[in-house]
Amino acid sequence: MEWWIVLAIILVSLIGLMLLRIPVAFSFLFINFIAAYLIWGGEKGPELLITSIKSSLATFSLAPIPLFILMGEVMFHTGVAPRMIETVDKWLGKLPGRLSLLAVGGGTLLSTLTGSTMASTAMLGSTLVPNMKEKGYGNQMALGPILGAGGLAVMIPPSALGVLLASMGKISIAGFMIAILLPGLILAFLYAAYIILRAKFQPQLAPPYEIEEIPLHIKIKATLIYIFPLSIIVFLVIGLMFLGIATPNEAAAMGALGSFVLAIAYGQLTKESIVKILNGTMKISAMILLIVAGSNAFSQILSFTGVSRNLVQIIGGIEASTYLIILAMLLIVIIMGSFMESLSILMIVLPIFIPVAEMLGVNLLWFATLLLITIEIGTISPPFGTGLFVMKAVAPKETKMTDVYAASLPFIGLNLILIVILLAFPFLATWLPSLMAT
Repeated sequence: MEWWIVLAIILVSLIGLMLLRIPVAFSFLFINFIAAYLIWGGEKGPELLITSIKSSLATFSLAPIPLFILMGEVMFHTGVAPRMIETVDKWLGKLPGRLSLLAVGGGTLLSTLTGSTMASTAMLGSTLVPNMKEKGYGNQMALGPILGAGGLAVMIPPSALGVLLASMGKISIAGFMIAILLPGLILAFLYAAYIILRAKFQPQLAPPYEIEEIPLHIKIKATLIYIFPLSIIVFLVIGLMFLGIATPNEAAAMGALGSFVLAIAYGQLTKESIVKILNGTMKISAMILLIVAGSNAFSQILSFTGVSRNLVQIIGGIEASTYLIILAMLLIVIIMGSFMESLSILMIVLPIFIPVAEMLGVNLLWFATLLLITIEIGTISPPFGTGLFVMKAVAPKETKMTDVYAASLPFIGLNLILIVILLAFPFLATWLPSLMAT
């Protein structure tokens, strides 16, 4: 059977199973087992597949994923994050669009702790949107910044999706965590600049209001209590990797331990919260590991049938610049993101795109960073971006889905601007990793 027919059958079957609402991991595993049986010689095929799955999961490179998830669950269920947001609020003063800026500032800090887009969006939305509506904020300045800020959890380490992408793409996890840091901060800056400018030129969308003056010593005290300890955890995760003192596994373990110590110090670690933390961590980790298993098997099947090799040869024969080919790949991911969730996209495109990127000779850290941004765009892209539905769930009842769609568009545009910046200046993703101690 021709390789392109095999690829078409696999992709159509996968999409069909997903449309039937079969979980992503199970869809991939089912297709993998059928393909292994047909392609690898009957009953021996599934046996080889099981051996392959076992070897793909029995690796320490995946250990940071459950540890980062554990770290985020601790912050989410112990109430540490809301206090951090309150502290950021104390410093904003009378800046235009201050509540929208609070969403971006809070989202940036949350991103260093949770690593989860949905968790950040849910927390920021439930905390800030009611207050924004009470102060007369329009949907564009109430919902949009939270959608954008929630997506920062993908771009600012520790990012569970980033670890998964690096692991599946056989890229240095530590290097990739450092590579996405500067682009993530640039994106947060773009959000903040947009909010300030729009609030200044359209004040009706973010009306100014009276703010109680807070003495400097109170701001400093709150910062020392609620922000400074979090910066230590960030250093344990990112700093130790950057300095070459700890591996990604060790850094993730230190971060998880630090989050527990912090929750205990604040008196927020209860039996009930521990049960929720462990349940959430196990559920999400099991889902991600199943996806990793399915993805590795999927890559092997594509390789065995010649799909990956033939696609690389075809693309290598196209008379187009490297940038055009990369743009085409990114466009495919953005389109997929409008109706598929992030993990599904990763599983489908990585086995195909990474060999193509290697053939083009581009820096994989830079290419993976671009890929992660386009996946983030997908989480807030109409009509089916997952972040949109989380936002709708925590927004006031009168909020329509069209309001959420409209609010997301400017922030999709800002993400596209970041892609253009990185295409023009690749060193923004490669400079920090080049400084890492080895």
